[in-house]
Amino acid sequence: MATASKLIIVESPAKARTIAKFLGRGYKVEASQGHVRDLPKSQLGVNAENNFEMKYITIHGRGKILTKIRKEAKTASKIYLATDPDREGEAISWHLAQTLGMDVEAPCRIEFHEITQRAVENALSNPRPINLAKVDAQQARRALDRLVGYQISPLLWAKVKKGLSAGRVQSVATRLVVDREQDIEDFIPEEYWDVTANALLPSARGRKTTFTLRLHTLDGKKAELHNEEEALAAKARVENADFAVYGIKRGEKRKLPAPPFTTSSLQQEAGRKLNFTTQKTMQVVQQLYEGVDLEGEGTQGIVTYIRTDSVHISEEALAAVRSYIPERFGAEYLPEEPNEFKGRRNAQDAHEAIRPTDATRTPESIKASLTKEQFQLYRLIYSRFLASQMKPALYDTLSMDIAGNGVGMRFYGEHKRFAGFTSVYEEGSDEATEAAESTLPQFEEGAPVTVESVDSVQHFTQPPSRYTEASLVRTLEEKGIGRPSTYAPTITTIIARGYVMRENKRLFPTELGRMINAMMIQYFGPIVDTEFTADLEDQLDEVEDGSKDWHQVLEDFYPNFKEMLDAAENAIEKVEIKDEPSDVVCDKCGAQMVYRVGRFGKFLACPNFPECRNTKPILNYIEANCPQCGGRLLEKTSRKNRKFYGCEHYPDCDFVSWEMPVNDKCEKCGSYMTLKRSRKGETWHLCSNETCRHRVEVSPAQPEEEE
Repeated sequence: MATASKLIIVESPAKARTIAKFLGRGYKVEASQGHVRDLPKSQLGVNAENNFEMKYITIHGRGKILTKIRKEAKTASKIYLATDPDREGEAISWHLAQTLGMDVEAPCRIEFHEITQRAVENALSNPRPINLAKVDAQQARRALDRLVGYQISPLLWAKVKKGLSAGRVQSVATRLVVDREQDIEDFIPEEYWDVTANALLPSARGRKTTFTLRLHTLDGKKAELHNEEEALAAKARVENADFAVYGIKRGEKRKLPAPPFTTSSLQQEAGRKLNFTTQKTMQVVQQLYEGVDLEGEGTQGIVTYIRTDSVHISEEALAAVRSYIPERFGAEYLPEEPNEFKGRRNAQDAHEAIRPTDATRTPESIKASLTKEQFQLYRLIYSRFLASQMKPALYDTLSMDIAGNGVGMRFYGEHKRFAGFTSVYEEGSDEATEAAESTLPQFEEGAPVTVESVDSVQHFTQPPSRYTEASLVRTLEEKGIGRPSTYAPTITTIIARGYVMRENKRLFPTELGRMINAMMIQYFGPIVDTEFTADLEDQLDEVEDGSKDWHQVLEDFYPNFKEMLDAAENAIEKVEIKDEPSDVVCDKCGAQMVYRVGRFGKFLACPNFPECRNTKPILNYIEANCPQCGGRLLEKTSRKNRKFYGCEHYPDCDFVSWEMPVNDKCEKCGSYMTLKRSRKGETWHLCSNETCRHRVEVSPAQPEEEE
């Protein structure tokens, strides 16, 4: 008679396949495919009159999955619940235990932070009871979100239009984008000028060193130039002064490595360096976590758990990377003691940061087994982890004052003396940075300095820049709004609802977003208040650590919210959203079509809906002709929301390009040229011929906007 197998229940089929290959005979691994029970979609499901009792039902489509799991459970010698190691995973395990009639206080729950054979086997040796405090924290969050979303959203449907929604976190995120746009519109630029000089310093050996000076003081006071007249006067004084060196200061600057990735910092860096949206980042890193088929190794989870706000690293992983760094880079790159990093307040340090499961598994060694996007993201995670445990980069610095005739100029430069962690990884930035000097000039006190040329440049102060997905995630995290698992779905939701639009990586509020935000501020002020929302997150953390009862959180929240809801229902009048007219005529009924905002942005629609359901995409022509037929080129969007360029005569002309064509031809091979821009604002034309790729600069780099 065959021995009964042990049953392990995980969330995803991909994870189930990976674990099943590790354990082999004696184990069955089934996937719940996420939650199996939830609040009903057709009703509120939270009884505020009866101690916030939650009504759970089997999720539509999960019946067959549960039937299969129950069948396996009946014959299993032991059941292990192996869902993700966070609140949501704990709640899924609790729901499964309830459904299967398991004792939640028995050691049935196993937890691992990476999907490797060693981690899974170790977890099986250390089962524990279900953490009911974590479950309560998840239930409290679910109840809060349901009470807010299911009671404000119908109000918006009735007063504004169908399909709208409000939520605790999404409404705050929308407000941040709207407020930033208002700050930009209210901003009044102020003029200022810089005066710089190219200077010459003779050396002892007769060589001459050229360097750049910046005007610092005039007659002992900080130079502040507000207009052209002041700038020209200062420029004349610089040109006529006799300068000499004084106040030389030499020093050393240490640049420390960044910590390994959290969910938030990974989303930000993947946005900066790889142009990934938050949603795409989470999709790809989920694949790396759940397991990829590696040539010669089989299916392996190659990064640790991906929803984390901790920068903690296990002792085992730390020992492994510290033994690998000197082997690969040399002993001089390894610090004497491990680098330690301070996490954000309330970070769950029982978790680990996102890191590779094996420090010796280099991105290049498994590149053939990964998709392009998987390789890019794994390389980012791997490099950041390695760099986090390497020595700082060292820079020699030099600051020097040069003065004459009441004019003070200043020089600053730095030279990288030891690359340290930067030989592996440098963190991206949303802000403009000045490049360091490659070499430092040798100065002596009192040495005369000859000014060769002086330049004055006009500037204007810049408004705050619009959010990117990366900088919005950073702001949500800094303000304590949401948690690692919520950043990506929050941004996806506010874009899908038409409250925010994404263009050239920047987030803009729509008129609909502004209207809903104004309504939320007027009638539901605390719900869109960042401090109030952050305080609720802190209370949920208190529930998780066992210091607060989850019912109390709801009791403190709901009465005031119900008052706001009742007042809003009586006060809000029906809002009529007027469609923006276009000059396009409906080819079905002859009416003048209007612009409307849908899930995928603006489109043209017939105003006679529902009698006439005609819609059209908005055609965005670019200033270039089709290289194949001479027709006009259109900017289009693929199903995966990626921009490309195609001919207006499609399908008769099948020209298509992922890069924006321009009308210029390559002077070397005759192929059409495409437009390219760098993050620094540099613009150039690049040959579309892969074997040529001739490049012509159009404009030099401009200072980047600051986030």
